[in-house]
Amino acid sequence: MANFLFILRSNDNEKATRCFQFAKIAHSKGHQVNIFLIDNGVDWAVSGRDGSTRTVTGDCVDDYLPYLIENEVETGVCTPCAKNRDMDEAKFNSNMVLDGGPHLIDMAVEAKVFNF
Repeated sequence: MANFLFILRSNDNEKATRCFQFAKIAHSKGHQVNIFLIDNGVDWAVSGRDGSTRTVTGDCVDDYLPYLIENEVETGVCTPCAKNRDMDEAKFNSNMVLDGGPHLIDMAVEAKVFNF
């Protein structure tokens, strides 16, 4: 099976929906999946964020993110991006942890990378 890395750098609902959708598809097919949130994408780390806004295609973040959380798909949250936004790791979804650029690069070396 393949190794995929999905990088989300936007808090845009459509970009987040697509990122989480493709991560879910890859994981459900048995592939190794990692997600990394950077820049404004770190906003999606906060547990309880409203992900119900529908995209033009009719789906939403809430259609995919719960699967990723329940299946403990590893999701790194850029430490300086989160800290400079005064985000508290204790409020993150259970599969999300603060992480750094060196680990992101290490993951990218071995993965097919998708950017959103």
